[in-house]
Amino acid sequence: MAQPTDPATPGTTPTTRPALPAAPPGRPLSAGVALLAVAVAVVNLLVGALLTIVALTGHVLGAWPSPEPLSPGLLGAAMLGTAPALFTLARARTWQEARTLVLPLALVLAGLFAVSLLNAHRLYIADGGPVVSVLFSLGWLFTLGLLCVAAAVCLAGQGRTRPGPPVPRTVPLPGWAKPPLAVLGSSWLGIGTGLLVRPGFWAGFVPWHTNRVDAQALGVWALALGVGVLGSLAEDDLDRTRPALLSLPGTALAMTVVLAARGAHVDWSSGPALSLIVMVAGLLAAGASGHLLVRGATGGGRRSSAGQLMSGGSRSDLSGGPRSEP
Repeated sequence: MAQPTDPATPGTTPTTRPALPAAPPGRPLSAGVALLAVAVAVVNLLVGALLTIVALTGHVLGAWPSPEPLSPGLLGAAMLGTAPALFTLARARTWQEARTLVLPLALVLAGLFAVSLLNAHRLYIADGGPVVSVLFSLGWLFTLGLLCVAAAVCLAGQGRTRPGPPVPRTVPLPGWAKPPLAVLGSSWLGIGTGLLVRPGFWAGFVPWHTNRVDAQALGVWALALGVGVLGSLAEDDLDRTRPALLSLPGTALAMTVVLAARGAHVDWSSGPALSLIVMVAGLLAAGASGHLLVRGATGGGRRSSAGQLMSGGSRSDLSGGPRSEP
């Protein structure tokens, strides 16, 4: 009587295990970072709109006393201009798509919180003032501290995600765009660093009246803009930097509205004012040209794919083969 064959005996065919699915390319964006971006976008939208509207009416609202509505108005404009771009990160899938906006965001949160703590004796909650300003100052400090802790936790979690294969660059920056971007990013980075580190000296280059805290807060935002522009240059892929590209024209337009409304308080005949105009226009031009280049590249790719499908279908029809499915 024949005995059953042992699966482990030689001559038998081993069972093949199904292959594991390949990991998607890139490092996946963690849910924590996406939620952080949306939370900051909501805060930026509400607080930025409030600061901007109050400044446009000629009044001052902020966590600390300001000699002129222009500085807190520009802070609000920067917050308001970046909010739409932060909302788009909820649809991002990879860290590569988000990092050119998330890293400057973390810099803004940490920088503004540090500036507020270093100048805590100048805040309304320490120095006193109107009830609305004291409450705003308290909420400002508490919200910044909470968001800084959340950013640290979310970025730590993002660093623990397992990366997949490298993401190919689909829409690289054209060569002619790299030198202007380098100059633009370096300009914002330089003035931001100066205002943040030595506000007493660099505040003299601001074409309106500012105090120490205003200069440092504006320096944080300028530094973040420089990091974002230079980060996009290093990323060298317009498709990955879509959120960052959206933040540039939004910030530039919001700043332009505030500067135009408070133009009587700006020394437009000075060199710093001319430099500011060029730098704000550079943000607008960089964002607009980037969107046009991305749209042209994706449109060209779709037309090319459609042309290949049509030509392939025609050849199949002529050869009597089956028609390709759409």
